[in-house]
Amino acid sequence: MEKKFKRTLVTTALPYANGPVHIGHLAGVYVPADIYTRYLRLKGEEVILIGGSDEHGVPITLKAKAEGISPQDVVDRYHAIIKKSFEEFGISFDIYSRTSSEIHAKTASEFFRKLYDKGVFIEKTSEQYYDEEAKQFLADRYITGTCPHCKNERAYGDQCEACGTSLNATDLINPKSAISGSVPVLRETKHWYLPLDKYEDFLRKWILEDHKEWKPNVYGQCKSWLDMGLQPRAVSRDLDWGVPVPVEGAEGKVLYVWFDAPIGYISNTKELLPDSWERWWKDPETKLVHFIGKDNIVFHCIVFPTMLKAEGSFILPENVPANEFLNLEGDKISTSRNWAVWLHEYLVDFPGKQDVLRYVLTANAPETKDNDFTWRDFQARNNNELVAVLGNFVNRAMVLTHKYFEGKVPACGELSEYDRNTLAEFAGVKSELENYLENYRFRDALKEAMNLARIGNKYLADTEPWKLAKTDMSRVATILNLALQISANLAIAFEPFLPFSAKKLRDMLNMGSVEWNLLGRIDILPEGQLLKQPVLLFEKIEDAQVEAQVQKLLDTKKANELKNHQASPVRENIDFEDFLKLDIRVGKVLECQKVPKADKLLQFKIDDGLGGRTIVSGIAKHYNPEDLVGKQVCFVANLAPRKLKGIESQGMILSAEDADGKLVVIEPEQNVKPGSEVK
Repeated sequence: MEKKFKRTLVTTALPYANGPVHIGHLAGVYVPADIYTRYLRLKGEEVILIGGSDEHGVPITLKAKAEGISPQDVVDRYHAIIKKSFEEFGISFDIYSRTSSEIHAKTASEFFRKLYDKGVFIEKTSEQYYDEEAKQFLADRYITGTCPHCKNERAYGDQCEACGTSLNATDLINPKSAISGSVPVLRETKHWYLPLDKYEDFLRKWILEDHKEWKPNVYGQCKSWLDMGLQPRAVSRDLDWGVPVPVEGAEGKVLYVWFDAPIGYISNTKELLPDSWERWWKDPETKLVHFIGKDNIVFHCIVFPTMLKAEGSFILPENVPANEFLNLEGDKISTSRNWAVWLHEYLVDFPGKQDVLRYVLTANAPETKDNDFTWRDFQARNNNELVAVLGNFVNRAMVLTHKYFEGKVPACGELSEYDRNTLAEFAGVKSELENYLENYRFRDALKEAMNLARIGNKYLADTEPWKLAKTDMSRVATILNLALQISANLAIAFEPFLPFSAKKLRDMLNMGSVEWNLLGRIDILPEGQLLKQPVLLFEKIEDAQVEAQVQKLLDTKKANELKNHQASPVRENIDFEDFLKLDIRVGKVLECQKVPKADKLLQFKIDDGLGGRTIVSGIAKHYNPEDLVGKQVCFVANLAPRKLKGIESQGMILSAEDADGKLVVIEPEQNVKPGSEVK
């Protein structure tokens, strides 16, 4: 039997305050959370919506360094932009705060300290890169070098963005500090780890047995993580921006951002309700729901629940209805490539059309798989659905009422069989909407609400009251009364989805505030109630407006291509003696095969004129192995051997990167003897 709760606490993923928010954020997290919260409020339930900016972590310090300002300056700027964007799109937070607040620092410190005092953490000493010039340990993003897989020379210590491989900083070839440019050294440092593996049995039962109702994409990802086996995860970092680790001897260390950020939900609730916050976080009669994107599933379903369980006094999330990703015009949204529709820019180009974007993003929501936003679909849904169906129906009902009944709700006479059949069609709309909304199926709920508008539109088109006005005004009165009652139902049904338009409709109908339990009734508007003058709920979006947006994206794509086609800057000069140390030779490929469980690696058997050698190269995405057999290639012969996926690589095959990022192996113009030196 489904558990009943007294109240609902809704949280949204904390957007990272190193840039503005885009439509992917809105579609994946904030519009669904707002729909759900507005629905519960309409029902008269006790609910709060908690949000805030995530303001710690390495990317913010990197941005601050690049701009020559402080990290606080960075987060102050973007927190303001993000908060304003959410306000303008009607995301109805009860509080939107931030993790650089004093109350958050205190809350996060106390949370860590309680787990520390309970002996939850494991202390580990490990080797980490240290910049002797800057006199600080380096976070992974502060280290650059050559990727051991694809040989990209601008890989980061946590990931190579060229081939997508996750890395450890110690995997990089020729690592350098991004702060000083010097070669870092390995030094011992101590950190605290959350032993996720010790909570694996609890998580297996809590998720895999007790929450089988979770969305399949969420449940499946959790199962995959648990099946792989959980490992202890560090909760501290050597950094000077963040919440200091509240332990003696931890100077220069802060709480890792993934540990720090979710505690922001608690601290923001404390800020909102300083005297009653515990009722929302510690009372088992509170339902906790996290709205997030798929990249945050592991943190909200495995890590944060483990933290809460270890602390011991907090409730656990009842559901985590995470969405997948929204793409843009067939390509992945990318902030670094400026491939996005930024919310603050949208409002400049489409003033007053917040609900249009809310509608399209909900209709195309990536609820269980990635989905795509296109400007043509945006235009079509606005013109063919919002304007032609919802807006057209409401406008006709209002205009005809003003024309024939002086703008007053006419009396409803005897219903015809067609009237009754029409009313029967939307009699179940309330229960249908409730079922979809309470199961986080917002696309289906929106479709059901729009279906109610289609019923109304068809009703007016079929009954043609403008023709009956010449012969039967009592029949016209009944038709328009029902059309207005359907309009009142639409004002309620669409309030969670389109709050600005629903308010405009309520104002036109003189409804005042509404309650969810009125939905489905045909006596919402009393006979004789005076309506206000009708205004259009929506207006057509012209081709020129959409073409301008498409052109903006095409210009962005061209700029990115131009940037990518430019040759990388020449590295610093080396001495001739250093060049002479390189032994570059020609070899013939005797065998070539893919390395198991490594999408990007090929294993070569090379005739090097010296008895043969094995080389592993990260070019599998650019060549089929069989196409390389028999080719002559150039390779570095005196590179220190290095193990890749358990295979000892005895050199490096030379490749050039062309304009579109394809790697092309360097080969001599004509055959030469294997082992010949390149001079």
